[in-house]
Amino acid sequence: MKKHHLFHPCYFVFLLLFGFACFISSCADKEDDVALILGLVQKAEVLAEEHDTGKLMEFTSKDFKAQDGRLNRQQVRKFIWLSFRRYGNFNLLFPEPVVEISDNKQSATAIVHFLVLKKEQPIPDLEKLYKDPERWLKEVGEVADLYRLNLKFLKKDDKWLVNAAKIEPYRGLGFSQ
Repeated sequence: MKKHHLFHPCYFVFLLLFGFACFISSCADKEDDVALILGLVQKAEVLAEEHDTGKLMEFTSKDFKAQDGRLNRQQVRKFIWLSFRRYGNFNLLFPEPVVEISDNKQSATAIVHFLVLKKEQPIPDLEKLYKDPERWLKEVGEVADLYRLNLKFLKKDDKWLVNAAKIEPYRGLGFSQ
């Protein structure tokens, strides 16, 4: 597979969905931070499906890098724009992300398994499996290509911002987390 296939524009749409999730206020409790990030992921999904590139990009850090530093913030924005143009109307599907907050509450990571479907494609009934990522992956893996998005967050000025992201094809349930 050529490298540019991993940089397909639709995958970066989802990356910026999580960028929006970074815009949260400081919390004293790690569980509160996790709950806020998960709630904002849902809001970010709506922005992406509405093709609101500008608002999605507002929630990435100025020094944001993707794919192990090979793509900067401006390059990612271009990929998002291209994906919106190519895919038109789409749905994003994902089970509950795995979020971990560091002990010092200044950084966090999130792992998200996802797929992108054009609006006209039938959507599998996956809502009941949102909190069961393993079953979600089994169900979707039979009918679609899956991807894993690894995000790194930093807290700057009491706001969570996506600082780094990497996307890779999902290779099955044995894929390490």
